[in-house]
Amino acid sequence: MINPFASRAPRTPLGLRLSRAIADEEERGRTFAFRARLVAVVAVMLWLVLVIEPQRQLYYLAVTGGFLLLGLIPHLMRRHRYAVAIRFAFVILDVVLVTAVVILPPPGQLDFGFPIQMRVRGPEFLYLNLLLVGAALSYSPLQVIWTGFWSILVWSAGVMLVAMRPDTLPFTPGGDSSPQALLQIILNPYHVGIFQLLNQVVLTAIATALLAAAVWRSRALLLRQTRAEIARADLARYVSPDVADAIITSERPFGAPTNRRVAVLFADIVGFTGLSEHMAPDRVVRLLKSFHERGSSVVFAHGGSLDKYLGDGFLATFGGMGEMPDAAARAIRCAIDLQAEIGRWNAKRAQRGAAQVRLSVGVHYGAVVVGNIGSAQRLEFTVVGDAVNIASRLETLTRQLDCRVAVSDETLTEAALHDTNLPRFESAGDRRLDGREQPISVHIWPPRS
Repeated sequence: MINPFASRAPRTPLGLRLSRAIADEEERGRTFAFRARLVAVVAVMLWLVLVIEPQRQLYYLAVTGGFLLLGLIPHLMRRHRYAVAIRFAFVILDVVLVTAVVILPPPGQLDFGFPIQMRVRGPEFLYLNLLLVGAALSYSPLQVIWTGFWSILVWSAGVMLVAMRPDTLPFTPGGDSSPQALLQIILNPYHVGIFQLLNQVVLTAIATALLAAAVWRSRALLLRQTRAEIARADLARYVSPDVADAIITSERPFGAPTNRRVAVLFADIVGFTGLSEHMAPDRVVRLLKSFHERGSSVVFAHGGSLDKYLGDGFLATFGGMGEMPDAAARAIRCAIDLQAEIGRWNAKRAQRGAAQVRLSVGVHYGAVVVGNIGSAQRLEFTVVGDAVNIASRLETLTRQLDCRVAVSDETLTEAALHDTNLPRFESAGDRRLDGREQPISVHIWPPRS
């Protein structure tokens, strides 16, 4: 069958991914529709047991079971190469079965002898509308239109065949139109009202159009959401997920410079040059990939943003994308958990005889400018300011202090305001950082005493 959205999902990598995503959602919709059909069939069976005479229950329960079978077959064949054609063919069979059961009397002695004309005048026609509602769960406007079309066609054909029977009492225009005469005709059990059929056809056509339009809108919304999610997933491979979300959802131009107080975390593998000296390039890449994956997962778990990878290290920020009162505490917790993650990684590396990895981390909390920097052709969303330089120098200072984590006194003081159960740090006194005139009070982890 023709995909109504083929023009909107061209045969490009993105178009193919959109098509697959829509197809997956359609299949989930059809699976849900089958389950809803199963529930509806069970409900109808229970209803029949309650209201149908015992001698007629077996017949109608068998018909209901046949209706369930007509839904089961296309469900089991939903991955067949002709699954669409099979599904649409079984829609016709559904309509024919429901129409036949409503209009034709039960066989043999199960028929109470009421005129067949009375069978087209009851509310049983509404069972066809249930098929229409079920089609709306498929995310396919075409299936809704197909179901509505065949419901109108088959039901109209059935009613007209009954209306053309010789024992049917029609309404003859030009005859006695007094209320008493009209009432006598309408109440006659052999009468078939064409106006009733017209009402059924018109209302079914309107319902079909409205449901098809609603499904079309739902499908268009699904397409937009899928497109946005694919774009976000692709973008999140190059920038931090929270930055990707902000870029996609921002109603204004993204990245306008903003002054914020954030926690900046630098992490770096100590001695990476010597570690990689005797490794093949592909092993170096695998090492970095594993380190980056482990490190970024810890950063994201603490609500941080991964600003950039720096070869064998990375820069992360906390509070750069929005207000985060406990940014300093989150950054310190993240630094400790990074060391724990590296410890678990080293345990696995030791089992296969690989060299151990040592990570140094520096954290500082202070004022920065957050926003886009670069040229019109190439922008980078990052943080700029003295706080970034201090965090970088603190990470370098860990080698001199023989520690794994170094944080500034400002960071530890700010963090303690929001987290009273921080790990214990040891004061390393005032230290002069490279490139800075003013010394800074530093605390280290793990404590030596």
